[in-house]
Amino acid sequence: MDNPSGRSSRLVDIYLTVKDAVIAQGFAWEIDWQAGRRLDRVQESDFLRESAWTVLSAGFRESVVRRLFESISEAFLGWHSAALIHGSRAGCKRAALHVFSNERKINAILDIAAIVAECGFETIRSRIREDGISFLRTLPYIGSVTAFHLAKNLGLPVVKPDRHMQRIAKAAGFGSPHELCEMIADRVGDPIQVVDVVLWRYATLFSNYVAVFAVLSNPCCPDTRPL
Repeated sequence: MDNPSGRSSRLVDIYLTVKDAVIAQGFAWEIDWQAGRRLDRVQESDFLRESAWTVLSAGFRESVVRRLFESISEAFLGWHSAALIHGSRAGCKRAALHVFSNERKINAILDIAAIVAECGFETIRSRIREDGISFLRTLPYIGSVTAFHLAKNLGLPVVKPDRHMQRIAKAAGFGSPHELCEMIADRVGDPIQVVDVVLWRYATLFSNYVAVFAVLSNPCCPDTRPL
């Protein structure tokens, strides 16, 4: 294998090319959105919306959730407040199930709203600030991987270790997605969560994404370049 500095330079070159490809496909807005996320700017409605998005996305294609999410948001009163959702639980559930017929997930969203209504959002924000992933894992339907998804969408500097990111990290010869994204972030200056969203979005757009990064760990691999 080549020396570490050469490998690092190649990784940066691949990342920047991948980022350009994602932007060319119309996803600059997603990169900018992720870059602008800060926990101290998150409001109650943001938290409710991102929690619901994370719950619904578990095990589903992102494109399916995105197609249905506007109607789901209407069912949950536009995420205006946890108290309103909690007070209208039966009606919200009924309307949401017409759009997305997974009762466990709809109940989880309602239960999260109930927790926020009972505790107050500032308490929730403080718990996230203090305990991060550990606290998010205690929320209904938020698991060991989806906790990172929610944390990232709330602006925390984390990487979601989903199947796409695991495959990229393994192909590139890294022990974890976090290790991979951390190296890139250190060298290009993008926040680690932005590196994550760039790599993840690229993986959803281009089927050859694993081969693109495999050249880093296997010098004999064909020189497959990002599209």
